[in-house]
Amino acid sequence: MEFLETYNLLGLVIGIATFLVIGVFHPLVVKAEYYWGTGSWWIFFVFGVLGIAASLRFNNVLVSSLFGVFAFSCFWSIFEVFDQKKRVEKGWFPMNPKRKSAKKH
Repeated sequence: MEFLETYNLLGLVIGIATFLVIGVFHPLVVKAEYYWGTGSWWIFFVFGVLGIAASLRFNNVLVSSLFGVFAFSCFWSIFEVFDQKKRVEKGWFPMNPKRKSAKKH
């Protein structure tokens, strides 16, 4: 941590980590909607709340920031799950035929 602060790399590391976290959440949203539908929103909510709690728990700026990014990526994913449902309905993504709520075309 001292190395990152000495060479002013902390912001860069947080930026790269943010990019990676957002990149991981895209396929998570797609898979969550595919297997559980929009009912999966509460999972993202619970993990978002846990991420906020963890962010407030740590004094380390890097760790606290990463938990904050994780938390708000979870919260944003709630909206994305509902948007993913619309993308599936448009035919942009496959619908899970095994889900009870899946429409037959």
